[in-house]
Amino acid sequence: MHPHDDEDVKLMLRVRDGDDDAFACLVERHRDRVLSVVYRYTRDRGEAEDLAQDVFLNIHRNRMSYRPEAKFTTWLFRIAANRGINAMRARAVRKRVEAPAPTRGDGEAVPLDEMPDPKPAEAREGLERRELAERVRAAVDALPETQKTAVLLNKYEGRSYEEIGQILDLSIPAVKSLLSRARMRIKERLSPHLQREGERVAR
Repeated sequence: MHPHDDEDVKLMLRVRDGDDDAFACLVERHRDRVLSVVYRYTRDRGEAEDLAQDVFLNIHRNRMSYRPEAKFTTWLFRIAANRGINAMRARAVRKRVEAPAPTRGDGEAVPLDEMPDPKPAEAREGLERRELAERVRAAVDALPETQKTAVLLNKYEGRSYEEIGQILDLSIPAVKSLLSRARMRIKERLSPHLQREGERVAR
């Protein structure tokens, strides 16, 4: 599809000409998708809301330099991914405060073997599924920045190899290679857990 046939491009060209109603329409059309992208980097709803707002403010500030050389969403997702990556970097350098160990009334730490089991038998199956989903999420979060962005755009946002290539400035073969390496990293990170689960079931 030629960029000028893209309905969003038409709206953005109106935004460039000073049409605030067109900008409001673009925000309405894409706010949830942008929020979804940045949330996958931050895992914090409030921070994601702020980042999504910043993405659209950036678009409005740069409206006069907009050129319809690709789909509007390609440009939009490039900005959102950059904001998400920057937020992830900032989060990585923050000091992490460890939660204090559980204590008795006298302030003495509770031994691990005296702590209650957080997984009652009737709830374990559901918890194990959630734990696996959490391990997959952690494996994706641990990927290098470009691999993580490619996975988020492909698996979670349904972007094509071509559009991911445009967003990341890569060829389609390079995108495929990137996703292949990401899958291998995720598999390697999950394999010890999956092996333990298999051993547990086999007992």
